[in-house]
Amino acid sequence: MLSAKIIAHCKKKGWWFEEVTKPYLDVLKELGIATDSPLAEFYLHAEDGPAFYSRKRELYHICWHSINSQYKLDLKRTHELLHISGDYLPLDSFEGSGGIFYNRITGEVAEVTLGKELRSFLLGEFTPQWKNFNEFLEWYFELN
Repeated sequence: MLSAKIIAHCKKKGWWFEEVTKPYLDVLKELGIATDSPLAEFYLHAEDGPAFYSRKRELYHICWHSINSQYKLDLKRTHELLHISGDYLPLDSFEGSGGIFYNRITGEVAEVTLGKELRSFLLGEFTPQWKNFNEFLEWYFELN
Protein backbone atom coordinates (compact mmCIF):
# COMPACT_ATOMS: atom_id res chain seq x y z
CA MET A 1 0.00 0.00 0.00
CA LEU A 2 1.18 3.50 -0.82
CA SER A 3 2.00 5.64 2.21
CA ALA A 4 -0.43 8.34 3.37
CA LYS A 5 2.41 10.86 3.08
CA ILE A 6 2.82 10.17 -0.65
CA ILE A 7 -0.93 10.20 -1.32
CA ALA A 8 -1.28 13.53 0.53
CA HIS A 9 1.63 14.99 -1.46
CA CYS A 10 0.08 13.88 -4.77
CA LYS A 11 -3.33 15.28 -3.81
CA LYS A 12 -1.76 18.60 -2.79
CA LYS A 13 -0.03 18.81 -6.19
CA GLY A 14 -3.27 17.94 -8.03
CA TRP A 15 -1.79 14.67 -9.32
CA TRP A 16 -4.14 12.22 -7.57
CA PHE A 17 -7.06 10.65 -9.43
CA GLU A 18 -9.42 8.17 -7.75
CA GLU A 19 -10.50 6.51 -10.98
CA VAL A 20 -8.23 3.81 -12.38
CA THR A 21 -7.39 3.98 -16.08
CA LYS A 22 -7.88 0.48 -17.50
CA PRO A 23 -5.06 0.74 -20.08
CA TYR A 24 -2.68 1.61 -17.21
CA LEU A 25 -3.86 -1.44 -15.28
CA ASP A 26 -3.25 -3.56 -18.39
CA VAL A 27 0.30 -2.17 -18.74
CA LEU A 28 1.15 -3.04 -15.15
CA LYS A 29 -0.11 -6.58 -15.63
CA GLU A 30 1.93 -6.88 -18.86
CA LEU A 31 5.04 -5.71 -17.01
CA GLY A 32 4.49 -8.31 -14.30
CA ILE A 33 3.84 -5.82 -11.53
CA ALA A 34 1.52 -6.89 -8.72
CA THR A 35 -1.55 -4.67 -8.95
CA ASP A 36 -1.73 -4.41 -5.15
CA SER A 37 1.85 -3.10 -4.87
CA PRO A 38 2.72 0.50 -3.89
CA LEU A 39 4.22 1.03 -7.36
CA ALA A 40 0.96 -0.03 -9.04
CA GLU A 41 -1.13 2.14 -6.72
CA PHE A 42 1.09 5.13 -7.48
CA TYR A 43 1.00 4.73 -11.26
CA LEU A 44 -2.73 3.94 -11.31
CA HIS A 45 -3.69 7.05 -9.34
CA ALA A 46 -0.94 9.68 -9.68
CA GLU A 47 -0.19 11.51 -12.88
CA ASP A 48 1.55 14.72 -13.90
CA GLY A 49 1.96 13.99 -17.59
CA PRO A 50 4.59 11.59 -18.92
CA ALA A 51 6.95 12.12 -15.99
CA PHE A 52 7.36 13.52 -12.50
CA TYR A 53 10.15 15.98 -11.72
CA SER A 54 11.99 16.28 -8.45
CA ARG A 55 15.60 16.39 -7.29
CA LYS A 56 16.53 17.79 -10.73
CA ARG A 57 15.65 14.52 -12.43
CA GLU A 58 12.81 12.89 -14.27
CA LEU A 59 10.88 9.84 -13.07
CA TYR A 60 8.94 8.13 -15.86
CA HIS A 61 5.24 7.52 -15.56
CA ILE A 62 5.86 3.97 -16.80
CA CYS A 63 2.23 3.37 -17.77
CA TRP A 64 2.08 6.53 -19.88
CA HIS A 65 5.45 5.74 -21.46
CA SER A 66 4.44 2.13 -22.20
CA ILE A 67 1.40 3.34 -24.13
CA ASN A 68 2.77 6.49 -25.77
CA SER A 69 6.45 5.82 -26.41
CA GLN A 70 8.96 3.06 -26.97
CA TYR A 71 9.22 2.07 -23.28
CA LYS A 72 9.00 -1.66 -24.00
CA LEU A 73 11.80 -1.36 -26.57
CA ASP A 74 13.81 0.74 -24.11
CA LEU A 75 13.19 -1.91 -21.46
CA LYS A 76 14.46 -4.66 -23.76
CA ARG A 77 17.47 -2.59 -24.83
CA THR A 78 18.35 -1.75 -21.21
CA HIS A 79 18.25 -5.40 -20.19
CA GLU A 80 20.33 -6.49 -23.19
CA LEU A 81 22.93 -3.70 -23.23
CA LEU A 82 23.50 -3.47 -19.50
CA HIS A 83 22.86 -7.18 -18.80
CA ILE A 84 20.46 -6.21 -16.03
CA SER A 85 18.04 -8.88 -14.84
CA GLY A 86 14.53 -8.79 -16.27
CA ASP A 87 13.28 -8.39 -12.69
CA TYR A 88 14.36 -4.74 -12.87
CA LEU A 89 12.35 -2.01 -14.56
CA PRO A 90 13.99 1.32 -15.41
CA LEU A 91 12.15 4.24 -13.84
CA ASP A 92 14.07 6.91 -15.71
CA SER A 93 15.96 7.40 -18.95
CA PHE A 94 19.38 6.40 -17.53
CA GLU A 95 20.76 9.73 -18.70
CA GLY A 96 24.09 10.85 -17.45
CA SER A 97 26.00 8.26 -15.52
CA GLY A 98 23.23 6.09 -14.08
CA GLY A 99 19.62 5.19 -13.59
CA ILE A 100 16.92 4.15 -11.16
CA PHE A 101 15.54 0.61 -11.24
CA TYR A 102 12.56 -1.05 -9.56
CA ASN A 103 12.74 -4.75 -8.73
CA ARG A 104 9.29 -6.10 -9.54
CA ILE A 105 9.93 -9.20 -7.39
CA THR A 106 11.29 -7.67 -4.16
CA GLY A 107 9.88 -4.13 -4.49
CA GLU A 108 13.33 -2.64 -3.85
CA VAL A 109 14.56 0.42 -5.73
CA ALA A 110 18.18 0.94 -6.73
CA GLU A 111 20.05 3.85 -8.22
CA VAL A 112 22.94 2.43 -10.21
CA THR A 113 25.77 4.32 -11.88
CA LEU A 114 27.95 3.02 -14.68
CA GLY A 115 31.29 1.46 -13.91
CA LYS A 116 32.22 -0.23 -10.65
CA GLU A 117 28.74 0.19 -9.15
CA LEU A 118 27.04 -1.42 -12.17
CA ARG A 119 29.49 -4.34 -12.02
CA SER A 120 28.74 -4.79 -8.32
CA PHE A 121 25.01 -4.62 -9.08
CA LEU A 122 25.29 -7.28 -11.80
CA LEU A 123 27.24 -9.57 -9.48
CA GLY A 124 24.56 -9.28 -6.80
CA GLU A 125 26.94 -7.50 -4.43
CA PHE A 126 25.06 -4.20 -4.52
CA THR A 127 22.50 -3.30 -1.87
CA PRO A 128 19.59 -1.20 -3.21
CA GLN A 129 19.30 2.19 -1.55
CA TRP A 130 15.55 1.85 -0.89
CA LYS A 131 13.90 -1.26 0.57
CA ASN A 132 10.57 -0.41 -1.06
CA PHE A 133 8.85 1.97 -3.45
CA ASN A 134 7.37 4.06 -0.62
CA GLU A 135 10.84 4.81 0.77
CA PHE A 136 12.06 5.71 -2.69
CA LEU A 137 9.13 8.07 -3.44
CA GLU A 138 9.44 9.78 -0.06
CA TRP A 139 13.11 10.41 -0.83
CA TYR A 140 12.42 11.42 -4.45
CA PHE A 141 9.70 13.94 -3.53
CA GLU A 142 11.76 15.12 -0.52
CA LEU A 143 9.04 14.16 1.98
CA ASN A 144 11.40 12.92 4.72
